[in-house]
Amino acid sequence: MEKKAWTPADLLQLSGGYWSACALHAGVKLDLFTPLAERAHTPAELARLLNADPRGLTMLLAALAALDLLEKWGDAYAAAPFAAEFLSRSSPKYLGHIILHHHHLMTGWTHLDEAVKSGGPVRERLSHADDEAARESFLMGMFNLAMQIAPRIVAGIDLSGRRRLLDLGGGPGTYAIHFCQHNARLEAVVYDLPSTRRFAEETIARFGLTDRISFQAGDYLSGGIEGTFDVAWLSHILHGEGREGCAVILAKAVAALAPGGMILVQEFILDDSRDGPLFPALFSLNMLLNTPAGQAYSQGELFAMLAAAGVGELRRLPLELPNGAGVIVGTVPGG
Repeated sequence: MEKKAWTPADLLQLSGGYWSACALHAGVKLDLFTPLAERAHTPAELARLLNADPRGLTMLLAALAALDLLEKWGDAYAAAPFAAEFLSRSSPKYLGHIILHHHHLMTGWTHLDEAVKSGGPVRERLSHADDEAARESFLMGMFNLAMQIAPRIVAGIDLSGRRRLLDLGGGPGTYAIHFCQHNARLEAVVYDLPSTRRFAEETIARFGLTDRISFQAGDYLSGGIEGTFDVAWLSHILHGEGREGCAVILAKAVAALAPGGMILVQEFILDDSRDGPLFPALFSLNMLLNTPAGQAYSQGELFAMLAAAGVGELRRLPLELPNGAGVIVGTVPGG
C-alpha cells in the first residue's frame, strides 16, 4: 500500500476535521433534517419549530449548506436529496442512530492521551450504560451499519442445509433478519443482554419475522446458551474483549454448535503487521477508550483463537466490505 505524502495543509485539515463532524452531529441531534426534508424553512421558522436560538441556528444552517447537506433557496433552507434520504427520521434509510452513537463517543476521544497513559477505559461501555439515549443510539446505530452491508454478506454465505442460527451478541437482530430473509427454511435466536430485548423484538416484528426469530437474554461472558445450533454468527463482539474473554465467547459458541456446525466471525481485521488498514487501527483505540481489554485483532490472531477453540477449516471469505471488515468461517469437528 502506498504511503500518504503529508503536507502541512493535510495535517491541519485532519486536526480540525471534528468541526464538520460536530456540525453534522448537532444537525442530527436537533433533528433539523426531518422538517427540512418535508419542505424548505426560513431560519426563523425552523427556530420556532425546534425551540432554538435564531442566530445560532442560522450559523449551523449555513455550515450544513457549505457541507452540501442543505440547499439554500432564497432565505430558506431545505435538505439536499442525500440528506433527505439518510438524515431524515421519516426515511427508512435513516442513519442518525449511528451518527448519534459517534456523538456519544466524542467526549471519550478527547481523553485518548489519558487512556494511553493508563492503559484503561475512560468511560463505561455504552452497551451496558444506564443512559437510555446512549444505549439506544448504540444498538440502533449497529442496526444502521448492518443494514448497509448485511445484504452483501448474506448473499455471499451458503447456509443451504442449515436450519438453526445463533446470532450471538446480535443486538437488534439485523443479521438474523437478513439471514432468515435470504434462507427461507432458517430459524434464528438472537442472544444478547436483557436490556436489548425491546430493541430486538421491535426490529424483528418490523420485518414480520417473529415466528422464525426469537430472543434469548443472557451475558455471553457469564451466562449459558440454551439450545443447539448448526451455525453461529458472531458479528463485531470479539473486539470488545481481551484474549481471555474472546476464548470464553468462542468456547461457548462452539459448545452451542452441533457436530459439523459452522461458525462465522465478522470483525474489523488488522493486517498481521498491525500497521493498517486505517479504520481497524483507529477502532482499536476506540476499544481502548471504551472497554477494559478490547482491541482490534489481526487475521492471524483471529485464526489462532478459533483454532484454539477447536474450529477447523478456517478461511476468510472473499467479501469486499468497508472499513477493513472481514468474515472468517470455520467448522467444528464431526457431522
